[in-house]
Amino acid sequence: MRDVAIVGVGITKFGERWEHGLKELMAEAGLMALQDAKMESKEIEMVYGGTMAPGKFIGQEHVAALLADQLGLQNTPAVRIENACASGGSALRQGYIAVASGIHDVVVVGGVEKMTDVNASEATTALGGAGDQEWELFQGITFPGLYALIAKRHMKEFGTTEEQMAAVSVKNHDNAYRNKYAQFHRKLSIEDVMRSKMVADPLKVLDCSPISDGAAAVVLVPLDKAKKYNDLPIRIIGSGQASDSLSLAERDSLTELKATKIAAQNAYKQAGINAEDVDIAEVHDCFSIAEILAMEDLGFYKKGEAAKAIAAGETALNSKLSVNTSGGLKGCGHPVGATGVKQAVEITWQLRGEAGERQVNGAEIGMAHNVGGSGATAVVHLFKRAD
Repeated sequence: MRDVAIVGVGITKFGERWEHGLKELMAEAGLMALQDAKMESKEIEMVYGGTMAPGKFIGQEHVAALLADQLGLQNTPAVRIENACASGGSALRQGYIAVASGIHDVVVVGGVEKMTDVNASEATTALGGAGDQEWELFQGITFPGLYALIAKRHMKEFGTTEEQMAAVSVKNHDNAYRNKYAQFHRKLSIEDVMRSKMVADPLKVLDCSPISDGAAAVVLVPLDKAKKYNDLPIRIIGSGQASDSLSLAERDSLTELKATKIAAQNAYKQAGINAEDVDIAEVHDCFSIAEILAMEDLGFYKKGEAAKAIAAGETALNSKLSVNTSGGLKGCGHPVGATGVKQAVEITWQLRGEAGERQVNGAEIGMAHNVGGSGATAVVHLFKRAD
């Protein structure tokens, strides 16, 4: 199996992009990635596009061919990857496998979602498809409701407080304030989060990631060819993916995501490292409680200890472990198909030393953690600067 490197990255601004359609967002991120790699489009051999529900959001299916078309690659094979909110991370893993296997030498991985062209009710229904339609959605529960159940159980078992969950949003908005591509450039206080409207007890509006538009893209090549395209290639040193039951009722526990634990263990094993070796992580904070679970399931903290650590500032910028320097899903935004690819873009910038005001000093190893649904899919990638 060949070593794989990222040699180009691109991203659009995330947010309510009324002035741009799906095509424009895809083209903007893809062309930026190709320019970053100093690469001509004719060199690309394969395209993978992550997107969750374009048919419901804008009535557009067959997105992979559209993505290739927007990049001027009309005859290049392209495949759409749908894995709920883990669509982007899953597309990245497929691109990684394609290059590592030797089937392709140059692969573009994109992620995109255009979510704001429908009303909130329609968006909620579309996103609800990431859960168990028969046992959860049909019974009336929404995704905030599912994660509220997780939060309530975590509070009962470990004494986690609403203020500690609020600290996740405060930290991530503080990081997003430094990111020009982020949806929100407003700092928050614990009081702001606590006073915001209740969505599903105990989760409030400011505990929840927003509805967003946006796209991101990366270019993958074999490591031994990477310097042809970029003087600072970033090597993918580990890749893991796992699944769990779609419905919460079938899970062994409400306070852990087993798919995250298994995916992380497999990625660590491949990379030959442990959690303590990671300097920077982009984790899936679709709700504030989700980041707390991620920090525990990824092995950074023992179960029940992450909430206190986050509230104490241990995961703030340039602290013990810098988490969600982009602003995460909460502050940067969450165009669901793009999120997993955006995470890889942020880690690439950080490891290159190109993250500007939010740069982590001396970062050498990074992680991207992308979750689909309430934890039925998890994808973990590990990255390191190439020697």
